[in-house]
Formats: sequence, structure tokens, C-alpha cells
Amino acid sequence: MKAQPGPRRHLRRIFAATLGAAALTLTFSGSAQAADGEFTYVVHDPSGAAHLRGLIDPPSRECITLPEVTSEWTTPPADSPRNFTDATATVFSGADCSGDHFTLRPHGGHASERLKLRSVVFS
Repeated sequence: MKAQPGPRRHLRRIFAATLGAAALTLTFSGSAQAADGEFTYVVHDPSGAAHLRGLIDPPSRECITLPEVTSEWTTPPADSPRNFTDATATVFSGADCSGDHFTLRPHGGHASERLKLRSVVFS
């Protein structure tokens, strides 16, 4: 017959499980941060007409390739970014945060139609 664990051993297991659960909770709550506000940009359709698009409360520290301009071979890049979030936005000329980059300050940082972008990351 197997001996039952003593009360101290049982309490140590409960404490270890509780501590592990708390660590996981802190890990997941810290990774779900977002930049509050809106980031806008302009895309052009095949006829050349401009359309305003945006990201509302985008995730922080995560590269976002703009969905309308993912393919460098079939779509022109976006332009005229405006950062109305509370985080710094770094825009990139290529998809997946590659290529040349430019930083837009929070709360109104912007650039003209000369700045071409395909992806962005928020601090």
C-alpha cells in the first residue's frame, strides 16, 4: 500500500500550482497590449482612386502588414500615414516590417503621399 503524502507536501504542491498559474496570468495580460487610437493611411484602387483606410486600437509590438497592400507585385503601396494612437508608429516600405522605415510620433504624427508603406509596428 502506498503512503499518502503529508500535509506539508500537499500544501507545497498547491502553492507551486498557484504560483505557476499567477505567472501565466501575468504573462498573458502583459502581451495583450494595444495602442489606443486610430492609425490611418491611403490606398489606391486599380483606377487610381484614393481610399482612406485605418487600424483602430492596433496591437503593440507586433508587425502589421497592411491588408490592402500585401503584394509588392500586384498592388501599389499605401501612403499618407497619420498616427492618432498613443504609441509611436514605425512604418516600413516593405511587407513584414522590412525595407526602409520612418517613425511617426503619437497623437498626430503624419507624413505626405511621398512616404510609401506596406507595414507598421507600434511601440
